[in-house]
Amino acid sequence: MKLLVVILNYRVTDLTLDCLRSLEGRIERMPATRVAVLEHGTGGDAYERLRTAIEANGWGRWADLSQVEVNRGFCGGNNLVIRAALASEDPPEYVLLLNADTLVGDGTLEKLVEFMDRTPRAGVAAGTIVGPDGVVHGAPFRFPGIASTIDNGLGLGLVSKLFKRWTVVDPKPVVDTRVDWIPGTCMILRRTMLEEIGLLDEGLYTYFDDIDICLRTRRAGWEAWFVPGSRVVHLEGMSTGVAARFQKRRPAYWFQARRRFFLKSHGALYTTLIDTAFLASLALGKLRRAIQGKPDPDPPHMLGDSFRNSVFCTGFQVREVQNPALLESQTASPST
Repeated sequence: MKLLVVILNYRVTDLTLDCLRSLEGRIERMPATRVAVLEHGTGGDAYERLRTAIEANGWGRWADLSQVEVNRGFCGGNNLVIRAALASEDPPEYVLLLNADTLVGDGTLEKLVEFMDRTPRAGVAAGTIVGPDGVVHGAPFRFPGIASTIDNGLGLGLVSKLFKRWTVVDPKPVVDTRVDWIPGTCMILRRTMLEEIGLLDEGLYTYFDDIDICLRTRRAGWEAWFVPGSRVVHLEGMSTGVAARFQKRRPAYWFQARRRFFLKSHGALYTTLIDTAFLASLALGKLRRAIQGKPDPDPPHMLGDSFRNSVFCTGFQVREVQNPALLESQTASPST
């Protein structure tokens, strides 16, 4: 197999069907390509709706459907599909992780595969991500550090200019460019790279997985690339609510994933410095906006939740993120 596209459906069945429609015709132009759809714990009639649509539209020529009862997070769900594919008689040369809340542009998959074919040290690559309004999202990115953490927390133009060299968001290249990390919205991974460094870190559950695998990619001598000619539309945060326009309280597993990433990747001292910068800049940013009478763009309880989930309250042990779906299922199950 040349390419395996993996899509996880969790509480966005209508969007998953739209994503499959956007792939129709495009997949069939690509030899040796399959799409694996995992119904990821939505429950109800989600699996049946997907199965019926795949059969009715003839998508079974290129799409396979499976299901699990309990959501395993972005990492666990994708790994479940990838492991089975790698163990098959015809393992894919490349794996594309594709969010269910995306629409794939014409030529998107071809351009990513062609790029990987001609760039043998590229372990991971992704293209341009745009919102439904056509506005380009901030990709690619630099790895987060102390300077970028201060800049994000303060949200002050003068500080952003001073820290421009170290801030997280890179200028958006117009040509293929080697970068630090790219979002997992539509990310292609080389099989031989995965066999060397391992799959997604399931201990992260859902967030910081893209930064983590790109950092592990670099440390193993592989490269991450931004391919602007490849393009997808992303209806951001529809299943989790973690998007700026929703302004929901950030879930505990976001903070837990952040802490796990920094501790396992950079150690206790650096994580302490990062958390100090994070909390101080958040507090100063809130104070500045209160004095100036400006609205607060942060999610509700961001400062308090950040402190409660920092190493100052939780310690320095590298822990796995608690899977809220698993906890919910265990609570709902009758005791024996």
